[in-house]
Amino acid sequence: MFLDKSILVTGGTGSFGHTFIPMILEKFNPRRVIIFSRDEMKQWEMAKLFENDKRVRFFIGDVRDRDRLYRAFDGVNFVVHAAATKIVPTAEYNPFECVKTNINGAMNVIDAAIDKGVEGVVALSTDKASSPINLYGATKLASDKLFVAANSYAGSHPTKFSVVRYGNVMGSRGSVIPFFHQIKDSGVIPITDERMTRFMISLEQGVELVWHAFEDMVGGEIYVKKIPSMKVTDLAEAVAPGIKHEIIGIRPGEKLHEQMIGEEDSLSTFEYDEYYKILPVINDWKHDPKRIKDGIKVEDGFTYNSGTNDEWMKVSELQDWLNKNIDNLGKI
Repeated sequence: MFLDKSILVTGGTGSFGHTFIPMILEKFNPRRVIIFSRDEMKQWEMAKLFENDKRVRFFIGDVRDRDRLYRAFDGVNFVVHAAATKIVPTAEYNPFECVKTNINGAMNVIDAAIDKGVEGVVALSTDKASSPINLYGATKLASDKLFVAANSYAGSHPTKFSVVRYGNVMGSRGSVIPFFHQIKDSGVIPITDERMTRFMISLEQGVELVWHAFEDMVGGEIYVKKIPSMKVTDLAEAVAPGIKHEIIGIRPGEKLHEQMIGEEDSLSTFEYDEYYKILPVINDWKHDPKRIKDGIKVEDGFTYNSGTNDEWMKVSELQDWLNKNIDNLGKI
C-alpha cells in the first residue's frame, strides 16, 4: 500500500514517530517519509539516525500554522496525525494552548489534506477521549469528532479520514514506566490510588493499528485495539520490585480507570478478532456493510474499560518487556 508513496507524520519526532519511521521504511519502502514537527533540536537529533537514508525528509512547522501545512502536504499521499499537546496537567493549566494544537490543529490538517488531494489520513487518539474528565481528553474527543465528520465535509474530494484510539504506550516519553524507573532508587514509588488501572500497549502495536486503519478504512471509523490492562501497583512492582509505595491521591484530571469505548458508543461499535471499530453515526454509516465488513455488533451498553477488561498483563510479562527495552525507556 505504501510502496513508492509519500507519507507525512505530524509530530513525527515523538515516541510514535521514532517507532513508525524505521518500521515503515523497512516493511514498505515508501518513496519518502516526511517528519513534520516544530522542535528543531528534536529534528536535528532524529536526523542523525537516518542521515544516510534519502527517503527521510524533515520539515519544520506547526499544525497551528495552516499555510505551512499546505506547503508540507504538497505531493503527499498519506498523513499520520500524531502532533498533540498530551500531558494532562500541562493541558489543565494551559487550556488555550491545548485547544489551539489539538482542535485548531486538527481542523488545519483536515483542510490541508482535502485541498492537497491526500488519499488518507489516520489521526492518533487516546483512551482519555472517551467520556473525558480532563481538558486533554475533551480536546481529543473534539478532534476525533472532527476527523470522523471530515469524511462528509470533504464532499466530492476522495480524501478518507479515520482515527485510532489506544491507551498507555509502554515506555514512551512522559509515560509512567520511565518515570517509575527514573525514581526507583529513591526508595519510594508514588501511587495516586492503589485501585487505579491502565490499558497497556507497545509502540509497535500502535504502529500496526495505524497500518490496519489505512488498509481497512472506508472513512470515519475509530479503531480500538484489544489490549491488556494492568493495576498501577502491579506496574510499579514490575518496574521497582519490593520498593515502598506511597499513596499521594489522584491528580487533577485523572481517572481511576481509563475507558476506550463508552456505553453511548456501543450502539455503533463492532467487534473483530483483534480490535473494536466504532462506526460514525452521521449519514447512517453505522449500518454501512462496507464499513461493518465481518464485524459483530457489541451488546447495547457495552463498555471497554481498563478496570473491567477481560485481559490483564502480569508482572512477569511487563518485566520481560522491560528487560528487552530498558535502554530506550523514555528516550523516544
